[in-house]
Amino acid sequence: MKGVYFLRKEQLLPVDLLTAWKFFSSPNNLAKITPPEMDFKTLTTFNENAEIHTGMLIDYKVKPLFGISLFWRTEITEVQKPYYFIDTQLKGPYRLWEHTHTFTEKENGVLMQDVVKYQLPLGPLGVLANALVVRRKLESLFTFRKAAIERIFA
Repeated sequence: MKGVYFLRKEQLLPVDLLTAWKFFSSPNNLAKITPPEMDFKTLTTFNENAEIHTGMLIDYKVKPLFGISLFWRTEITEVQKPYYFIDTQLKGPYRLWEHTHTFTEKENGVLMQDVVKYQLPLGPLGVLANALVVRRKLESLFTFRKAAIERIFA
């Protein structure tokens, strides 16, 4: 499929598998690992012990580019506790967005892997936007996330 991109990131967390799962499977923690300039807000209300499950819908407001606020809805399409989950955009800025979060226990912690498969709308204009802006913005988001996660689990 033309114009479909993949972003792969991994990070070793100095925690056990259940600690990693508990943090990342809570929709209440998303804002903690998102850059402040994106003004990320979860619109769906969850209790403090909420844990993701297959079929869960989560609504957000986010400013991914140029300070423009967008509505974003994701569905948790697959969960294999405590090893991985997949969220898929139902409404939002992307034509396709599928984010797989994988957690693998290692001797010295948990290897967290993120694979994002995405496509922008607008055909050739989307390809150009990815080359000029979007890819760098996603790289920047995951750089911020990595630093935030290091602080949280320090």
